[in-house]
Amino acid sequence: MRALVQAGLLETRQGDGTYVVADDETAVALLRVIGAADRVEAHMLRHTLEVLAAREAAARRSAADVEALRVAVAGRRMAKAEADLTAFIDHDVAFHITVARASHNSLLCEFIKSFESVMRDADHAAMCMQVPDDPHREFHNDLYLAIQRGDQAAATRAAIDGLSVRERHLYAIGS
Repeated sequence: MRALVQAGLLETRQGDGTYVVADDETAVALLRVIGAADRVEAHMLRHTLEVLAAREAAARRSAADVEALRVAVAGRRMAKAEADLTAFIDHDVAFHITVARASHNSLLCEFIKSFESVMRDADHAAMCMQVPDDPHREFHNDLYLAIQRGDQAAATRAAIDGLSVRERHLYAIGS
């Protein structure tokens, strides 16, 4: 198992277990590049990909995609109310990956999934948990509703606005 961790196929999380993070050499290579990248640069690339995913999800989503997004938004809200950081992160990551899946573009989805470690950024999640009014809640709700309606322009705006809030936070805490 140690060899698989060193190869980048598995990730060990202290007290939480071991997770499969990649299942092929290309994914491992991409994970290494993202892991070694400047934090702000990684978020900027993620931002670009997520805006595209949001627009495409609004155009291509299915009823099952919309339901999965609703569950992720509700789970995120509940985890915040219960001050459960782990569940909050899990639901937040699920939301973003579900938006990518709803685009029905498998390559785009794989690229966004490769940013999972960036999405699990504890600093960002902790900031959302500490403030009384989560600055990203409105973004998640707006994006969910735009995708549900099939409104590509609104989904694009929501993705740009929400991810810009995250970028301002990153610049405030430094890379």
